[in-house]
Amino acid sequence: MDFLGTIKLVFRTLLARKGRSFLTILGIVIGVAGVITIIALGAGAQSMILGQITKLGSNLLSVQPGKSNEKGPPAQAFGITITTLVNEDAEALRNKNQVPHAEAVASLVMGSVSVTWQNKTVDTNFIGTDYNFPNVLNTSIKNGQFFSQRQGEGAANVVILGDTVASEIFNNTGVDPIGQVVKVRSASQEQAGGIPLRVIGVMEKKGSAIFLDFDDQVYLPLTIGQQQILGIHYLRGIDIKVDSSNNIDQTIADVKNVINQRHRIQKDVDADYTVRNIADAISILSTITDALRLFLTAMAAIALVVGGIGILNIMLATVAERTREIGLRKAVGASNVAIMKQFLLEAGTLTFLGGIVGIIVGILISYLITLLMRYLGYDWAFVVSITSVLLAVGVSILTGVIFGLYPALKASKLNPIDALRYE
Repeated sequence: MDFLGTIKLVFRTLLARKGRSFLTILGIVIGVAGVITIIALGAGAQSMILGQITKLGSNLLSVQPGKSNEKGPPAQAFGITITTLVNEDAEALRNKNQVPHAEAVASLVMGSVSVTWQNKTVDTNFIGTDYNFPNVLNTSIKNGQFFSQRQGEGAANVVILGDTVASEIFNNTGVDPIGQVVKVRSASQEQAGGIPLRVIGVMEKKGSAIFLDFDDQVYLPLTIGQQQILGIHYLRGIDIKVDSSNNIDQTIADVKNVINQRHRIQKDVDADYTVRNIADAISILSTITDALRLFLTAMAAIALVVGGIGILNIMLATVAERTREIGLRKAVGASNVAIMKQFLLEAGTLTFLGGIVGIIVGILISYLITLLMRYLGYDWAFVVSITSVLLAVGVSILTGVIFGLYPALKASKLNPIDALRYE
């Protein structure tokens, strides 16, 4: 029988056992779709993380309370309250004689609040900061203005709304937010009616960066955020914009010198703070996503192996069912190679079909996830590489060949007389 005739025979055999063939193909589809989806997710996540650098700038330093090793998060990342950073530290870092390459320094506290205007209440987050914030974090005002140095230091009762917050409160009202008085109340404390604050600005839409949604925020003077909202005297962080990425290392050294002197720290191991280059933080996140992608790819590979075992079991059962047919074919002259070729083609066809369907399903799932992430406000790229497609299909076909080889060899070695007598 020629190759084309063998292919026709293979498809007739598979169609005669539709249920069994479908279940075998399903296992391969799950594995292939999993590989493609996971690789696409990893690429999308890394594109999003790299986009964070573009938004915040690669010349940003963050000083966090609590000591950590070079690749680990500060202690406060684990929910531990640390009070070692205060606003006087930020003031010292603004001294050009001590930190000459610090272009701008912003003190930060953060938390959750409810914002009320007339009968509308929005649950959101707040950032208590100073007048340097827009320059440090590369943000801009759409309407109105950010609070001035005098307003910030004087704890003026003013607030700037993020784009999302402004839309949720004032959308379809025809009212200009600028000049309106909103009441801000901490989510953890029960101020009577909230703190009345006058809206003086609305931020330009920025989206998310480093998992912080800048649009779903309100921005308050630091003193109001510390004393009236949170009831604390310390900072959650200090962000520093460096004049050039070439001066990052020098500025880190200068920052450490200033804070070590203020905190009376003699050795780095005794430091009660952490200085991070934002690019290093992105690198850590990329390492985490790579490890997660590798782990999930291994899980998808296991699904392919499971599918291969399914092929092995089904092909062995097929050999047993078709023993008399094999004996008849060998009796009329079919060679061992022809018999083995037929069963290998059956296994390879199952995995090839599963691979093609798996590619379609994997690309579709990846695209739907991309749409979801973009809807949630993330800069998520839709990336399906040719390498991932070829890898998935190649592995699926190889799986079929490997797990189909033993049944094919078993079928080819059957004695024709014993096979014809098989019941």
